[in-house]
Amino acid sequence: MNKARVAIVGRPNVGKSTLFNRMLGTRQAIVEDLPGTTRDRIRADVTWEGREFVVVDAGGLETEGRLAGLRQKIREQVERSIAEADLVLFLVDARDGLLPGDLDVADLLRRTEKPLILVANKVETAAQRRELHQFHELGLGEPETISAYHGKGIDDLLDTIVENLPPAVEEVPEPEAIKIAIVGRPNVGKSLLTNTLLGEERQIVHEIPGTTRDTVDSVLMYNGETITLIDTAGIRRRGKIEPGVEKYSWARTEQAIERADIGLLLIDAVEGLTSQDLHILGYIQKAHKGAILGVNKWDLAEYPDTTAWASLIRQKVKFMPYMEIVFVSAMTGYGVDSILTTAKRVYAQRQRRISDTALDRVFREALAAHPPPSRGHLRLKFFKAIQTDVNPPTFTFIVNRASLVHFTYRRYLENMLRKSFGFQGTAIRLVFKSKGEDDNKRKR
Repeated sequence: MNKARVAIVGRPNVGKSTLFNRMLGTRQAIVEDLPGTTRDRIRADVTWEGREFVVVDAGGLETEGRLAGLRQKIREQVERSIAEADLVLFLVDARDGLLPGDLDVADLLRRTEKPLILVANKVETAAQRRELHQFHELGLGEPETISAYHGKGIDDLLDTIVENLPPAVEEVPEPEAIKIAIVGRPNVGKSLLTNTLLGEERQIVHEIPGTTRDTVDSVLMYNGETITLIDTAGIRRRGKIEPGVEKYSWARTEQAIERADIGLLLIDAVEGLTSQDLHILGYIQKAHKGAILGVNKWDLAEYPDTTAWASLIRQKVKFMPYMEIVFVSAMTGYGVDSILTTAKRVYAQRQRRISDTALDRVFREALAAHPPPSRGHLRLKFFKAIQTDVNPPTFTFIVNRASLVHFTYRRYLENMLRKSFGFQGTAIRLVFKSKGEDDNKRKR
């Protein structure tokens, strides 16, 4: 990337995610009044006064707590964010005042010799302004003052950021990327798989279920193709989803599936396919995405017979016969490349366009082999079939009355399209319009 990077760094619960969202003008990062909510690096583009740059919301640096291993991984993520940054925003909390954790962060930043701006958040009263002098002990100059929650001082801070960024470098447009949302239940290995595919520990991997709470995009090149991996939070059954952070995580996962081209459902080879896995697959189908089921931890499978496993899975997932199945081990790397080759193949199917001549021929053959059923004295009539879009492949059928189309005939037409043209690995969308529907809308 040629865009300058700005990393937001500080101890937990000083308002990094709130500032991140305020700078974006959206609620992209999860904001919750709990220390340690952000664990992975979240990044997004911000444009201010004609200058575009990337803002990175890193996890909070903890100095106490029982999750020693996870705290260390979070620290490594923050250090990586700092190393990649062109400018660091060091956020402190004016309500709490100067704490030992702030001194630890300041020591770390001084050693990096990165350009930085000290920012005092939650400055909302005159008394808090009078106490700002205590932050001089950090030796980082006069702090910029803001209230991220109330939006105060954000414009001035953005002005200061733009003034301190390195000169802009002309950016080469990135090619269109294949977007893969990696989804599944907690602790099936989604983040570890992302890291294995990337060849670096970009996400935090830990044995505690639910480590990833935000969706995180990572980009890689594979055989000349740009691929975006979207790592998501583990999805539990709706009845077990707790309010707060977990609820927002589920919402982010739904959004990730919506903006992806392909949903990769990862399941555990030890636990097998569960009812929750079927629920997630149903959501991928409803969103009309490409579908790949990855059986992870294949090195731990008690009966590692791919043919038997695939047959059993397809019996349970009859509603998605087009779904691709791969067997992998994110831990050992076994079969991981098959995910990317399969994704490229599925994406190509999603981009397919069928010629009008070939589509009309199959359409007429389908009607002749199985005429549309009638409902009482009303008979469904088909006039035309056209492909109106790709990704997903979308076919529009012009009929006399769209309300007469039964789901069984819809399924019959889809099966005929698949039999004739393939579309393996991806959902296709069928749209039925009553003749004259578009003309009537234009007249109104």
